[in-house]
Amino acid sequence: MRIQIINGPNINLLGKREPSIYGSVTFEEYLNELRKRYADAEIDYFQSNIEGEMIDCIQQVGFDVDGIILNAGAYTHTSIALQDAIRSVTSPVIEVHISNVHSRESFRHVSMIACACKGVICGFGLNSYRLALEALLENK
Repeated sequence: MRIQIINGPNINLLGKREPSIYGSVTFEEYLNELRKRYADAEIDYFQSNIEGEMIDCIQQVGFDVDGIILNAGAYTHTSIALQDAIRSVTSPVIEVHISNVHSRESFRHVSMIACACKGVICGFGLNSYRLALEALLENK
């Protein structure tokens, strides 16, 4: 299986950014562990702080990969354009968040993309990505 992980704004700062919320591990370190654990899956990775680049990535891979794991960061709460991109492709998309967005500020309780996704996983730290990957692998 081929899985695309797409991370949005500020995820490039994992390990440095608010470690009390996001932990002290970089995403690249976690991705290496994930690739080792799921060696049978091809896991591609893309990160951008720019909404349009994330949309471009969804459109480029969204008809070919077996699933997309998307952490849209703050764009989750604002982007109809990302919702439209998710609806436009055939690959299933799982929305993930490292923190439990429902235990944080009220503006984080609303997702503009969840309605277009197969499912949402949040609050399990970086393991949210593993849980999404397992869901995609089990529902191939």
